[in-house]
Amino acid sequence: MATLLNPYLAFGREAREAMNFYHGVFGGDLVISTFGESGMADDAGDADLVMHAQLTTADGHTLMASDTPASMQQPTGGQQVSLSGDDAGTLTRHWEGLSEGARIVEPLVEAPWGDTFGMLVDRWGVGWMVNIAGAASGTPAPSLDEGVDGRSADR
Repeated sequence: MATLLNPYLAFGREAREAMNFYHGVFGGDLVISTFGESGMADDAGDADLVMHAQLTTADGHTLMASDTPASMQQPTGGQQVSLSGDDAGTLTRHWEGLSEGARIVEPLVEAPWGDTFGMLVDRWGVGWMVNIAGAASGTPAPSLDEGVDGRSADR
């Protein structure tokens, strides 16, 4: 079997809501299992929390997520997901779907490196970068921590 690298997002108690939203944006098959279903709920309030969610899209993308039960420490640090390619129609639709309720960090516009690029932070605090390859592609896109001019996006 080949190896895979998949984003695995950590949520407090919002994984089901977020994954259902992403399912609406990307389509595909969504499978959700809870701590209660697996017999791993330490606290009665944790039984309905998502132990594992996996969204597999027709485009071959896989996005995974889970909630953090009371008995575990919430992961820290920013979570970012990058979508890129040359299918402008699909990537624009994904951008528009992800933009619902999001904070736009950089609008989806032509970037200095020739691609169309945008950054947003969705309603669950997950950062998304969308890069649509243009004719002059080849320069890597900046991270969410860095704006297109090389400075912190928070400045």
